[in-house]
Amino acid sequence: MSSILNSLKMISDPTRLRILLLLDQESLSVAELQQILGMGQSRISTQLSQLKKENLVADQRSGKNNIYTAQIPAELIKVMRQAGGELPESKKDHSSLRHILRKRKDHVRAYFDDLAGKFGREYVPGRSWKGLAEAMLKILNYDVVADLGAGEGTLSQLIAQRATKVIAIDNSEKMVEFGQKLAKENKLTNLEYRLGDIESPPIDDSSVDLAIFSQALHHATHPAQALAQAHRILKPGGRLIVLDLLQHTFEKARDLYYDTWLGFPEVELAEMITQAGFSQVETAIVDREEVPPNFQTLLASALK
Repeated sequence: MSSILNSLKMISDPTRLRILLLLDQESLSVAELQQILGMGQSRISTQLSQLKKENLVADQRSGKNNIYTAQIPAELIKVMRQAGGELPESKKDHSSLRHILRKRKDHVRAYFDDLAGKFGREYVPGRSWKGLAEAMLKILNYDVVADLGAGEGTLSQLIAQRATKVIAIDNSEKMVEFGQKLAKENKLTNLEYRLGDIESPPIDDSSVDLAIFSQALHHATHPAQALAQAHRILKPGGRLIVLDLLQHTFEKARDLYYDTWLGFPEVELAEMITQAGFSQVETAIVDREEVPPNFQTLLASALK
């Protein structure tokens, strides 16, 4: 049995307390704890080692991962939970845990992730990601779509083939002029370009069915504000799609691509979307580049 004094010492550390509170709800791997806590693997592993030494956690091998489970004496649980109520990170930790558990249950996505990894390995004439994307867009039904941070509007033009109306927003006058020219040349009369910022898009409240940020959110000064504005313009039941980079360390991106943010951690993006008022938030890593700096593409979706 754990020493009460040593156990109290263990839970007096905020990081160890956060870990125990999470493991008290669900058994987790180090990788999952990393996503929730936003900490490095070595730091979390060190804390788990100390907790394991005091018999406050146990681990079991599952495939390539060790899964950790709390084994907290009953007399400590009440004190631990009361102390947890004083932690400013407690609410965020619980929200992130719910997100991780939702992802665990998504076995279908795991299957399609595997398919995505195989797609394109063998040459098949006429098959490409672009072709697949265009085909998928044609079978999806949209009414009014906002492409926020549209650039020259390649995605907007694809969606305009199916949607009733597409509103493409960009803060570059040249991009808007170029996009308008392409729309006119391709007779896309339902595609409208508007000059504006994604943090205050010139679109009426509750007027669109789908809002998309395609590699645009990491250019925002205040990404949370941009997400809140997407919530404002969406109709009740409208969908949000965010396609962006997973957090990386390629600092040159700030100069090469004028990136404000070096991508986003998956859990933190999910939390920002939730804080903006959305529900049913789902995320997935949908692409991994094989050449340095090995950018990874993060996809998030949610409902208003």
